[in-house]
Amino acid sequence: MASSSGNSTLQSSGSEEDMLLMMMDERKKKRKQSNRESARRSRMRKQNHMDDLMSEVCKLGKEKSEILKGIDITTQQYLCVESQNSILRAQLEELSQRLQSLNHIVHLINTTPPNLPFHHHHTQTQYDYLLPPTPAAENFFTNNMNMFNHINQPISASAADIYQ
Repeated sequence: MASSSGNSTLQSSGSEEDMLLMMMDERKKKRKQSNRESARRSRMRKQNHMDDLMSEVCKLGKEKSEILKGIDITTQQYLCVESQNSILRAQLEELSQRLQSLNHIVHLINTTPPNLPFHHHHTQTQYDYLLPPTPAAENFFTNNMNMFNHINQPISASAADIYQ
């Protein structure tokens, strides 16, 4: 009996060990399952983060494209305004030269001696510009204005002419 009671002790300790092993196995399985779930959640968070980053890259790419388009439009407008400005400067120079020539003609007329045919023989008033010119004065202006025909030509300039 002693031997049988020793066997029963062994059997009970063996079953306790088996139980302990089963519990440890169960814990390992639970830990593995928990680790798998944690890894899956981590992968999902990583994927969501990558999706967010890719969406941000796409959005920023569109913004960059819009900004570059705006820069191109502004550059074109600037070049157009610069071209028009150059044309206006050329026209200003031409008109300044015309004005200077006309002022010179007026000075010549005003300083011409009275014995020339286009000189008026009356007392000048502030309203003389309203009087019609005398035939002699008209002939003088018609004949002498021919030398300024090149000035009366239209001014033509384009951006291509200016930036060559």
